[in-house]
Amino acid sequence: MSTIITEGGLVKKLIDLKLEDNKAETPIVPHFKNIVTMDEVSSDDLKDIYDAGITVHHFDAVCKAGEANSTFVEEKCEPDDNLMFSYTSGTTGDPKGVKTSQIALLSMIVSLSKRMGDQEITDADTYISYLPSAHIFEAALFALSMLVGLKCGYFSGNVLKMISDDLPILKPTFFPSVPRLFNKIYAKIKAGVDGATGCKKWLVDTAITSKLNSLHSTGSVHSSCYDAVVFAKMKAVLGGNVRIMLTGSAPLSMEVFDFLKICFSTYFVEAYGMTETCGGSFATHYMDPLSGHVGGPVANVKVRLRDIPEMNYYHTNSPPKGEVCFWGPSITTGYYKNADKTAEAFTGKWLMSGDVGIVLPNGSVKIVDRAKNIFKLSQGEYIAPEKLENEFVKSPFVGQCWVHGTSLKDWTMIFVTIDEPFLKKWAGENKVTYGKDIVNNEDLKLQTMRDIIRIAKENKFNSLEKPKQIKLIFDPWTVDQDMLTPT
Repeated sequence: MSTIITEGGLVKKLIDLKLEDNKAETPIVPHFKNIVTMDEVSSDDLKDIYDAGITVHHFDAVCKAGEANSTFVEEKCEPDDNLMFSYTSGTTGDPKGVKTSQIALLSMIVSLSKRMGDQEITDADTYISYLPSAHIFEAALFALSMLVGLKCGYFSGNVLKMISDDLPILKPTFFPSVPRLFNKIYAKIKAGVDGATGCKKWLVDTAITSKLNSLHSTGSVHSSCYDAVVFAKMKAVLGGNVRIMLTGSAPLSMEVFDFLKICFSTYFVEAYGMTETCGGSFATHYMDPLSGHVGGPVANVKVRLRDIPEMNYYHTNSPPKGEVCFWGPSITTGYYKNADKTAEAFTGKWLMSGDVGIVLPNGSVKIVDRAKNIFKLSQGEYIAPEKLENEFVKSPFVGQCWVHGTSLKDWTMIFVTIDEPFLKKWAGENKVTYGKDIVNNEDLKLQTMRDIIRIAKENKFNSLEKPKQIKLIFDPWTVDQDMLTPT
């Protein structure tokens, strides 16, 4: 790669990278010589560019040069050409560059679109882009916008203000998102519902019960009476025009899935896949009255289960259980310059997902566990932390959480960053000074832990899945702190 296009804040880091590379016996980026920046760059950041052997261009200048170039000839791309390297998070090591071809992304988009049936996304639809562009979910959404003319609106940069500031202006008709945001939306709406009293409480409860019964019997998400009287304000949370929602990247609980369906009076599709499968490989049907599964495989993949004896998962179980494995045109050919990790990811031609699935009687698959992201406690029991974290984050106390354990101990613990708006409200109600030391407040710890245990009991987690220790943290985890990966 000779050219990197980036924001102004990263120019200095790229220059330093090239300076280090120039001194190395075996350069890592020997071809790198151009930076195209979106922003103005300070003279201090540019002082080493000559020593580095780099040229810095402004994006506007590149566009003008392109307009003036009449000799440019577009190169034809082939189906198997690499479109991009989509980097996985590197949770257990260095990030891996997933080779994503043109045909892989195209076949996935077409197959997933067909699963939408008569609710297929068209050029009349609009969605909001807020997920990282390097994430396969967002890459697929943007590719879909190019394929069908779907309009794309970019959020203003703050996810916490997206609902209050961006959605009322954009009024999207299609709302793809991830469980962490859907869980937060659910928690806020549910708090308002639970706080209602008197006749209002009776009306809201009756409306919810009625629509849930209708959903589970017919798949319908509409009620001409209740939608206008009870759910109109809830629908306005997403701008008021959403007709279909899509969730992916992690499991979403049945309770949240069904509740948001009836609150927003909209169809809701759950998709499942991974970076290595180019995103969505399973998807539910939008009219399916049953939730809690990820539907069946879409047209671009074949699927099978791999036995996991150490976890007692076998394809001969009733229903069949095992690690979900993929094969098809949307599956990556491997990790860039990483033959060892590529070999580990495949069994023959089959890509191993690391996710444990159950095949239900109707042919749909339910993801129930992780074959990779698990840890063992001292008594030999396996814990799947993601399943627990996706439930605990529904607590109003919890902004982010991480469940941890070790084979040297017989219990789990939980690290929690407290939700900032809730924490300020709690501090005011309990006459406690708001500041970094608040995380040491014993009452706050106790109430947070009690709410986490409440959620654990509601979800029938076993005793080992209920954390025995808690650590409260004031500052949210970010990529800049090196606490989170970009995905």
